Amino acid sequence: ILPAIILLFIAFPSLRLLYLLDEINEPLVTLKTIGHQWYWSYEYSDFMNIEFDSYMIPTNELNINNFRLLDVDNRVILPMNSQIRILVTAADVIHSWTIPAFGVKVDGTPGRLNQTNFFINRPGLFYGQCSEICGANHSFMPIVIESIPTNFFIKWIMNYSNS
Repeated sequence: ILPAIILLFIAFPSLRLLYLLDEINEPLVTLKTIGHQWYWSYEYSDFMNIEFDSYMIPTNELNINNFRLLDVDNRVILPMNSQIRILVTAADVIHSWTIPAFGVKVDGTPGRLNQTNFFINRPGLFYGQCSEICGANHSFMPIVIESIPTNFFIKWIMNYSNS
């Protein structure tokens, strides 16, 4: 009985922490990410349903300042100093949306919507890749997040929704 009581004393605070970590405090932006075979789709549903696909830039089209196998044609733009909620799913097989700099790794499973949140506290470019063995060329699903100040993000949203 004593080991069971010790386990309960360990379990109850841990369960409370797990619950608190999963709570999302009023996110400024909700980004829905859909994993497809060889590319990602993104939806900013908070802002007039802005949607786009993000493909890896082929090697023969790279500029001098692009990273091979890491740069994409459409970057995800997110505001810094804001709570971000990300919803991840997949259309075909299991994918994993991973940004190591944020410590975020969320599996996208067909028919299931997983969520997590993060806080970006500095501007810059952040790179990641699908880290799941989801078929041929699975490693060619890069993710690029561009973090910008909130006022520039609002201008970007206004320009994107008007075009």
